Amino acid sequence: MRLFFVTLSSLFILANGTLSAQNIQNIRRIPSSPLSFLTFAPDARSAAMGEAGVALSPDANSSYWNAAKLPYNTKDFGASASYTPWLRNLVDDMWLGYITAYKKLDKGQAISASINYFNNGELDLRDGNGTQMGYFNSREFAFNGTYSRQLGKNFSMGLTLKYISSNLAGTAVINGSSVRPARTAAGDISAYYRKVLKNEDTGGEFVWSLGAVLSNLGGKVNYGSGTDTENFIPTNLKIGGGLSYSADGRNKFNFIIDANKLMVPTPDSTTNFNSKGALSGAFGSFSDAPDGFKEELQEIALAVGAEYWYNDIFAIRAGYNAENKHKGDRKFFTAGAGIHFADRYSVDFAYLFPVTQGSPLAQTLRVTLSLALNKAEKLDVSDVEN
Repeated sequence: MRLFFVTLSSLFILANGTLSAQNIQNIRRIPSSPLSFLTFAPDARSAAMGEAGVALSPDANSSYWNAAKLPYNTKDFGASASYTPWLRNLVDDMWLGYITAYKKLDKGQAISASINYFNNGELDLRDGNGTQMGYFNSREFAFNGTYSRQLGKNFSMGLTLKYISSNLAGTAVINGSSVRPARTAAGDISAYYRKVLKNEDTGGEFVWSLGAVLSNLGGKVNYGSGTDTENFIPTNLKIGGGLSYSADGRNKFNFIIDANKLMVPTPDSTTNFNSKGALSGAFGSFSDAPDGFKEELQEIALAVGAEYWYNDIFAIRAGYNAENKHKGDRKFFTAGAGIHFADRYSVDFAYLFPVTQGSPLAQTLRVTLSLALNKAEKLDVSDVEN
């Protein structure tokens, strides 16, 4: 459905980060970046736990949250598909999709492939005079390939390479400059440590875990020729911890916490932060806030979540996510549930509850379907034939 009226000139200015609204951003100094779909929680399990997942127990969606977890999956093969209607209180044709699959190899190794896809909906494009120039289905995606490996009994690392494409309005010429799709390459580096303590007599288990992910580290993007402006992609550093406890092997509780830092220069009206290099801008983001260390701490968002499993069949989840009031001020609660059946299929749901009224994220719903198999199970089709 055509729900957006967009002038190409406005879109061109927006893509190159020079909107007059940037003056407002400079006052509040909120780090931001295009390609924000890369930071949207794609799956329902972690989304229901406050959008935290760096140190959560592994599943197929570990390829997004922390690829280093993949070798610890209990099944040899897993796949997952997730769907999220986006801003559904405002529009009805924007959505986020995520598909991933992993395969465990010998000697504690795993590979994975995935795709993030964000449909921005159909745009009604006009020139600066308001003349209609047609309609365009705005879309963005990232293809991801991952390799991860255990480097010890309790420690592993992962590497993900990405090809990213953002096509906001196709191609057009505005005042001698062209709007065009933006494309770049990026990568993730991840690490994971976990320690498992078991009681063989009672079936009880206690697990503590730590994780860290540096994601979307790569080149800048440019949405138009004839301009020197390039934009930082949303490089992120996430550090997380988790605890899992079961007294009897049937009732299990998981608790996780993530701290997230968007590694994009802090906007400052006295400097053109987009003129910095990709690496210097990303790593310099830890010390470029005008108000020093206090402001740097404000740029760290926190997410916490809890999960209860009964007999590895049914789960209920809840969480909370918060940004500092000076750095975006997004605050919301999350909740969800999941069911695992036939020892291979899973269905998960998540729902978001903003703290403030009128939030465009209100009623955000996610659904995820998953499959997990061992090698022998791939050849066993008797349950289907019978």
